[in-house]
Amino acid sequence: MSMTPALFSVSYAGLWGQHRLDVKSFIAKAAKLGYPAVQLMGKRPHLSVLDTTDRDLAGIREAAGKHNVKICTIAAYTDFTAGRQNPSAHFIPTVEFQVAYVRRLGEMAKALGAGIVRIFTGYDAYSPREDWNICVNAVRECANAMEDLGVACGVQNHHDIGGSFEAFMEFLDDVNHPNCKAMFDPWAPAQHGDDLRKAARIMAPRMVQTTVADYVRLRRFRYAGNLDCFESVPDMFRAVPVGEGFMDYGPFFRGLREGGFSGYVAYEMCSPLRGGGSEENLDRTAAKSLAALKRLIAGRTP
Repeated sequence: MSMTPALFSVSYAGLWGQHRLDVKSFIAKAAKLGYPAVQLMGKRPHLSVLDTTDRDLAGIREAAGKHNVKICTIAAYTDFTAGRQNPSAHFIPTVEFQVAYVRRLGEMAKALGAGIVRIFTGYDAYSPREDWNICVNAVRECANAMEDLGVACGVQNHHDIGGSFEAFMEFLDDVNHPNCKAMFDPWAPAQHGDDLRKAARIMAPRMVQTTVADYVRLRRFRYAGNLDCFESVPDMFRAVPVGEGFMDYGPFFRGLREGGFSGYVAYEMCSPLRGGGSEENLDRTAAKSLAALKRLIAGRTP
């Protein structure tokens, strides 16, 4: 399998005020836009472990077959260090709750013919070393819980624990489970100033998927009246089609090809979008981004 574009359903979930579609309508939309695969969000309003019945899963799989769209990945939302600063945190089995949630999503993934459940690690909430070990053990449990289902546990590098390129590799080595795979994407490394080509080349053999999005960086300043000047504060980002923002995807995709990556490339609109959240603007952005992804996969500039 070569690199395959996919559209992430979070893009049409309405979470940032954008147009909302249900899962079946989203699958039809992805097909109409030309995406051969989709990633489904593992929470409301899409694939919730509380709301989704076996009958629903059968209907979703039928819709995917009807539109000739592959459901590649179910996206779990985990934070294994959540609540660590709460005085009673040791009484609450937060990690156990989340492993059970991931296991159920694994069962749903199997029913839908998807081979991956995406998870996150955790935020540095209490003690870096303790938090690291908690996340390592939790991810290993998730990988083990889904191994008999034939569903891979994919770790995406978005949270604090294992957030840098080097730390992410170290983290996966510590997990040391054959069913734990990398879903390395360039969003965080680009902000860290990493060499994206080198990082992608090294990570490629361990990867089952990457996720892409693009943003314009808007500088921000705060007026310091007592000094009669401005001081800089963290930048603000706004989502734009792939190829129109600051993300330099050319080197990243060169590194993926050099490293032999063969998997899914998921596009997401998971933040406020330039032009607003209308269905027309979402469609236009998703279509332009798919065209850019096809060029990047083929080794051309986006």
